[in-house]
Amino acid sequence: MTPSGLISGRFPRTWIPKRSGAAEPARARAQAAPGRPGQAPAAGSYRGGRKSVTIGGAGPRTFEVNIPPGVTDGQRIRLAGQGGRGSDGTRSGDLYFIVRILPHPVYRVQGRDLYVDLRLAPWEAALGTSVAVDTPGGEAKVKVPPGTSCGKRLRLGGRGLPNPRGKPGDLFAEAKIMVPPRLSPAERQLFEQLAAASGFDPRRRQ
Repeated sequence: MTPSGLISGRFPRTWIPKRSGAAEPARARAQAAPGRPGQAPAAGSYRGGRKSVTIGGAGPRTFEVNIPPGVTDGQRIRLAGQGGRGSDGTRSGDLYFIVRILPHPVYRVQGRDLYVDLRLAPWEAALGTSVAVDTPGGEAKVKVPPGTSCGKRLRLGGRGLPNPRGKPGDLFAEAKIMVPPRLSPAERQLFEQLAAASGFDPRRRQ
C-alpha cells in the first residue's frame, strides 16, 4: 500500500462581500479529504494536481483549480479575477479556495507533519526491530529501538508533506503494541515463563 495522494473533496459554498469600488475577493471554503491508497497522484496534496470544482451562488460556475504540492489545512488557493465583479470600471476581484483537510484512515496531519500508527508485537517492542512503513512518497524503514513503549514516536525526517518554499515536514510513526487475541499453547507457556522470570512492573514509577 503506497498512498499517492492526501487530498480530494468538494468546495460547497462561496461568499462574496459587497463594497463600492473595486470588487472584494470571493472566498470558497474547501472541505478536502486525504486520498485513499492507490489514488491517482493528481488528486493528492502530496504531489499536487488539478481538480474540477463547481460552486454555487448567483449561478453555478466550474473552475479548474491547481492544487500545489504539499497544500496544508487552511491554505488559500487564489484564482485571479474570478471573484465579484468590479464597479465603475474596476477589475473583478479574486476567488480564494480555503483548504480543509478531513480525517484520513491512515495518516493524521498536523501542519506539514504526518503521524501514523506503527503496530508492534510485544517482542518487537522489547527486543527492537526494523519495520517497513508506508509513506506518501513510498515505503521507508523505521528502526525500533529495544525497550520501545506504546506511544513512543519514531521520526522519519522529510517524509511528511513537501514544502515548495523550504524544508518538508516529517513523518512520525507512533508505536502501538499489539497482543495476540488468542494464544497458542506454546505462546501461553512462553508468556507464563516470562511473567515468572521478569521483575518488571509497568505500574511502578521508574
